[in-house]
Amino acid sequence: EVQLVESGGGLVQAGGSLRLSCAASGITLDDYEIQWFRQAPGKEREGVACISSVDDEDTFYADSVKGRFTISRDSARNTAYLQMDDLQPEDTGVYTCMATDGGTHYRGQGTQVNVSS
Repeated sequence: EVQLVESGGGLVQAGGSLRLSCAASGITLDDYEIQWFRQAPGKEREGVACISSVDDEDTFYADSVKGRFTISRDSARNTAYLQMDDLQPEDTGVYTCMATDGGTHYRGQGTQVNVSS
């Protein structure tokens, strides 16, 4: 059974940092592109970052998080991360990771991030 389990969310003040983890079992994350999404109440889901399955230096960030968020993966731990710095209230939402190879995709249940002003 394939599982992606996010962790690391919580409540933080504006300007603070959190590191989200996406631990995989049943698949090897190195074989997949990893994407992080977020969704705030009443808003559409937004893709915030992704990292290529071919080259860990090949990353993409939404303009809203560029320069503040960093996506990475640890092959030994089979885990992907989203380092979030200088968090702002508008970053509040449920953050979900997804692993995709273009045909198959797996998604976790999400972790809640709340940023207070």
